[in-house]
Amino acid sequence: MLDRPHRLTSSAGFTEATRRGRRAGSRTLVVHLMRADTAEPQVGVVASRAVGGAVVRNRVKRRLRHLARARLGRLPRFTMVVLRALPSAADASSARLAGDLDAALTRLGAGSDVPGGGTR
Repeated sequence: MLDRPHRLTSSAGFTEATRRGRRAGSRTLVVHLMRADTAEPQVGVVASRAVGGAVVRNRVKRRLRHLARARLGRLPRFTMVVLRALPSAADASSARLAGDLDAALTRLGAGSDVPGGGTR
């Protein structure tokens, strides 16, 4: 579970990050990253019904939150991140999800300042 300051909970935050942020995808997930006003990075996870039933969606979201928590130190401050699970995430191993997440974050430049991505 993510600590409260690191949770993205507002609907407006999810919408803004997915529409205005930069994105990088893989076979199992899409990562949306944008600059925000919050001092700490905030992470939200989305899994649609296409991923599977409620049990499968919640399992995928738990796994992604766990992986995101382990990578909070790598995320730049003043960012919002939305992890959107794709249907193939339901059958993917944790190692595969971790590799895809790392690759997407690297492509988005999450290790340095976030290039692009709308400023608020």
